[in-house]
Amino acid sequence: MSFDYDLFVIGGGSGGVRAARVAAADTVSKVGMAEESRYGGTCVIRGCVPKKLMVFASTYAPAMKQAAAYGWDVQAVGFDWSAFRVKLEGELDRLEAVYRRLLKNSGVETYDMRATVAGPNTVRLADGRELTAKTILVATGGWPTVPKVPGAEHAITSNEIFHLEALPKRMLILGGGYIACEFAGILNGLGVDTYLWYRGTQVLRGFDGEARDVISKGMQERGVTIVTETNIAQIDKVADGVQVTDTQGAVHDFDLVMYATGRAPNSSGLGLEALGVGLDRAGAVEVDSYSQTAVPSIYAIGDVTNRVNLTPVAIREGMAFVETAMKGNPTPVDHALIPSAVFTQPEYGTIGLSEEEARAQEVIEVYATTFRPMNTSFINDPHEVLMKLVVSQASRKVLGCHIVADGAGEMIQMAGIAVKMGATKEDFDRVCAVHPTMSEELVTMKSPVRTA
Repeated sequence: MSFDYDLFVIGGGSGGVRAARVAAADTVSKVGMAEESRYGGTCVIRGCVPKKLMVFASTYAPAMKQAAAYGWDVQAVGFDWSAFRVKLEGELDRLEAVYRRLLKNSGVETYDMRATVAGPNTVRLADGRELTAKTILVATGGWPTVPKVPGAEHAITSNEIFHLEALPKRMLILGGGYIACEFAGILNGLGVDTYLWYRGTQVLRGFDGEARDVISKGMQERGVTIVTETNIAQIDKVADGVQVTDTQGAVHDFDLVMYATGRAPNSSGLGLEALGVGLDRAGAVEVDSYSQTAVPSIYAIGDVTNRVNLTPVAIREGMAFVETAMKGNPTPVDHALIPSAVFTQPEYGTIGLSEEEARAQEVIEVYATTFRPMNTSFINDPHEVLMKLVVSQASRKVLGCHIVADGAGEMIQMAGIAVKMGATKEDFDRVCAVHPTMSEELVTMKSPVRTA
């Protein structure tokens, strides 16, 4: 049978773009792609990249305070959101152009519109055209979820935060995950009176408990007001902002409310279920270890599969898909021991098991220390950092590494190599410390603080 394309990719995010252009360039395949929004997807357009640039912007105010404490004559006259937003949007335009150029240079034919799956080998474009492909790859990512609360339409999500006309003076962020906590730090750093409400007892559920405590304490020391065990019952639009009624019946005034209560796989309306492709209760496309669905010609990668929702993981899944489906070299993706960073303030880098997870599976030793680093203790800054190793008592392998500190993301990338290689606590101990640094504590902690 003759097809219009060897491969058709639905979704122009990081994973889909990588798969499309590598397939086109390395396998001499004819590749098509459809994207209904902007090329680059969540990470480049409404996620990692603009968020990290906002993180950078938000750190200058405390940095200037620290500079003054060190003796510099520094005067901060305020943050110009409008000027920053113009530069931010220009950078996103530049990056999208890069993605488009990479696709074009690789020979990928692109369609700037929505596409759905009309058959095992058929894609239907929004303009009604139908195209055939030997293999279809779904890489449509995820989308923010908003609870069904009266007045929820008056709130925004992380998708809209980058495009505000002006920064609010007083803002409420609802949620306790990494997106909520990251934006709480960002907005607070940019001078917004920031409140974070979370229905649980501590933010960052699912991460290491000790790290969560240090991060929460640090966020509050920096000015974020965190209120746990509460939720929004209703949002009402008023002349000068919004009024929010909490679940205890109290009413609060804010300029803006942002929901950061989770993301769902962007699989709705793609036509997958009608073809026999399985979706789980969350809407995630069900795939095997090779990213193949129950329909052999249809694969899925990235956040739409809800496996490990990180951009580098989606890219690796895309590369493994090309090896498997386009080159005939079955290649699963290793989802174990993936280092990650949470760009809260303070920052968090982590790989492997939390103390709680490790304790549930075997006897462990915990090596941990919290302290004020040299640069902040010198100016009597109260902020503490955490260095922590979770170690198997039987094998001595480091099961988890947790760092809460400025630059934790950079540190965990390096520590992650050792943990991924199966390093033991004694392997860490054999490494000479780099002094004076925060990270030297990872190789100088000699006695466990507890055994569990």
